Parts: sequence; C-alpha cells; structure tokens
Amino acid sequence: MATPPGWYDDSRDPTIIRWWDGQQWTQHARAKPHTAHDRPVQPHAPASPSSGPFKAAKPKLFGKGQALEEAHAEIARLQAELARLGVMDVMALEAERERLQAHVAAIAQQAAEAEADAARQRVESESRLDTLRRLIVETEETSILQEVGIYRYQHPLDDSVAFRAELSRIQDQIKAMVKKDGGAINATSNWQVNGSAAQGRKMVSDTSKLMLRAYNAEADNLVRGMKPYKLDSAKQRLDKVATTIAKLGTSMSIAVSVPYHQLRLRELELTADYLEKVAEEKARDREERERLREERKVEQEIERERQRLRKEEQHFRQAIAQLQAKGDVEGVERLQAQLAGVVGEIEAVDFRARTLTAGHVYVISNIGSFGEGVLKIGMTRRLEPMDRVKELGDASVPFIFDVHALYFSENAVKIEREMHQKFADRRVNRVNNRKEFFKVSAAEARGALTELSGELMTFVDEPEALEYRQGLQGATAGSDVTR
Repeated sequence: MATPPGWYDDSRDPTIIRWWDGQQWTQHARAKPHTAHDRPVQPHAPASPSSGPFKAAKPKLFGKGQALEEAHAEIARLQAELARLGVMDVMALEAERERLQAHVAAIAQQAAEAEADAARQRVESESRLDTLRRLIVETEETSILQEVGIYRYQHPLDDSVAFRAELSRIQDQIKAMVKKDGGAINATSNWQVNGSAAQGRKMVSDTSKLMLRAYNAEADNLVRGMKPYKLDSAKQRLDKVATTIAKLGTSMSIAVSVPYHQLRLRELELTADYLEKVAEEKARDREERERLREERKVEQEIERERQRLRKEEQHFRQAIAQLQAKGDVEGVERLQAQLAGVVGEIEAVDFRARTLTAGHVYVISNIGSFGEGVLKIGMTRRLEPMDRVKELGDASVPFIFDVHALYFSENAVKIEREMHQKFADRRVNRVNNRKEFFKVSAAEARGALTELSGELMTFVDEPEALEYRQGLQGATAGSDVTR
C-alpha cells in the first residue's frame, strides 16, 4: 500500500521531522514543546491548493481502499493544520488578525476611491453630455434662425456690390495660389521612385494635383450650393476634406496649405454674406415698391376726389349765377350753403394731399384666418380706408377682415407707432416688425386707442366674421346630413 501523505519521524535525527505529500519528501525542524508534558508539535504542511483552514473537501468514496487512503490523508492534513495553529501564540494570532483587518480596510478604501472616481467620471460625463446637447440645440436653433432671416454677417459690408467686389478679389487670390508653386498645397521634395529623385518629384507633383483637384471640386460645390443658413455645415465639411487629404497624403507629406484653406473658408463666408445681403435688398425693394404703389393709389384717389369736388364747385357756381340772374335770393342762399360745404371738402382733400401723417388708424381682425384674440393694427392714408381693408382681405387669406375701429387723425402715423410700442411684447411675429399682428383683446385695443386719441369713438368689440360663421354652420349641417 502506498504511503499516505503526512508527517513522519526521521529515524536518524530526532530533531528533524519529514512531510510526505504523496509525491516527494520534505524535511523540517521539529518544533519545541510548550511544556514538559506536551508532545512535540509538528510544523505545518506546505500550502497546497486544496489545503487551508476550515476548507477541507469531503472525501469522495469511490472504493474502500481509495476511501481509506483519502481518510488518512485528510487526518494528516488536519493534524498539520492543528499543529500550525498550536505553535502560534496569542501575539502571532493578534498580529495576523490586525494584518487581515488592515488588508480589509485597504480593500474597502480602494473600493471607496474607485466608487468616488466612478461617480466623478459619471458627473463629468453627464456635464459634458449636457454641454454637447446645448451646443447641438444652439446649432439647430442658429440654423433655423438663419433660414428664416436672422443671419449674422461674417464680414459686414455696406451692400451686395461691396460683397461682390470683395468676393471677386478673394477668388483672384485663389486662382493665383492654385497655379504651379502658388502655395495651395504642401508636399515632400525628397521622394524617390526606383531610386530616381526625378521620378519621385513627378509622382509627388501628380498626386498633389490630384489631391488639390479633389479639394477644389468639393469647395466649388459648396460655394455653388451655398445657403446662408448652411454656412457652418459647409465650413465643417471643407475642414473634413482637408483633414482627409492630409491623412491620405501622409507618406508624401501632401496636405492643403493652411493659407489656401483659410482663403477658401473666407470665400464660403463671403458667399453666404453676399447671398444674404442680396435677399435683404430684394426684400427692401419689395417693401419700397409696395409703399410706392400705396402712395400712388393715395395720390390717384386724392386727385380723383379733387376733380370730382371741383366739378361740383363749378356746377354750384353756375347754378348760383343763373339764380342771381333770375333774382331768386332764397335759391342763391341755399346753393351758396352747399357750395361752402364743397369748398370745405376741397380744402380737406388738399390738406390730406399736403400732410403725409394724416390718415385713418384701423383695428381689424380675422378670426377665421388667425383665430380669436389676434388683431391687426395699422394706418392708411386712403380717403376711403375701407378700400385698404378690402385689399388686405383679398385671396391671400380665406376670409375678409372685420373692422373694430377706423379713426381719422391728422397724426395717424404717431398714433399707429404708439399703439405698436404699447403692445410690442404682444406681437405675433417678433422678428419682422412689418407684420402688424398682435395678441390683444378688443377691449385692450379700445382702451389704448381711446387713451391716445383723447376721445371716445365707435368701437366694435365682437367681430361679425360672417363668412367664417356661415362656413361653420354649413360644415355642421353637412355632417348632420352625412350621419
């Protein structure tokens, strides 16, 4: 039978004790006994993967012989462990306990530091994510605002002509740099092909031209398709193209030169500025044409009214002359009173023609088009202000406007301006002040207009909205018939 693992006395030396692990022998000095009555205590067995305090695995009984051997081995191992604990005094055990506690404390400290570091990184990541989100939102809002007309100029100039001239100058510089050795692209000068420097220079030159052509093609496409609100994305795209060319040309040190890249970026900026300035000038031209068209209508209306009144004046004077010839004093007096009225109207028309500030302030609404609580406040110099109201309710809106108030004033421009200032924070469109719509109730508009005019006037609080209400009734009736 094989020798079971365990401690054995050395027959040759009583101070030595040997350990058999089942494969080889090792010898150790015999521990001194604690007292005279104690038997010698054996040193602990060498550590093994399966050994350790209170961690002995239960033997598996595959057969009687094998079970007995494993039992002897387990007994020997437990005896060795007891021997190890027996030789350790109280001070050693206390030191071991303190060591283990310190180890546990160190592990806990490391865990706490790791958790704190993870929390700090989490906070930093969330903060960085919030910052990126804000940047994304800001970029999106900037694009939207630029698309609808809020554009920040990169190179403010007076007009589109100045932008066009500056843009032409930049394009001339671009053409000059693209020419041979113009500095548009950088590349190595010591490249060789098959040991030939000349062939290397030719290869670098051809590759540089190809890279520069690809870069210019992308830049030209961005210029041709430029929209002012796309400026930032266009610049980023051109930056990526320059970076890509630099990566592809690393072996030959081929890259678009910084001055040339900056020149093309400025070309993009000037193109966007030029397009925006042209759009602004067109908008101003449209407004000016509309203003002149309205002025012509006013002048034509005044002239027609003046001619009509002049004819009436002439008829009255002829009639008065005839009555005087007949001696009809009563008839003359009656016609002279009517003539005085006509003359007064002529003077009023002449006054309107001379005074550009005189006109009617109107307050109108269109609940079918814009909903309730939205009023348009403006002024017109027309002699018949309802003509202007009817024009506003043309085919561009589904329903006609309802009139809440028409107030004539010799300084209608001032009253209109003060009404707009009073309700400035209630504008429907806060970007384009030419849009004269306000989220104001009829009562508020009546109070403001009464305060500015200094007198009470006729004011309709509830709009008729005839077409709109009839449409609602027709829709309701139609749905009833369908049901």
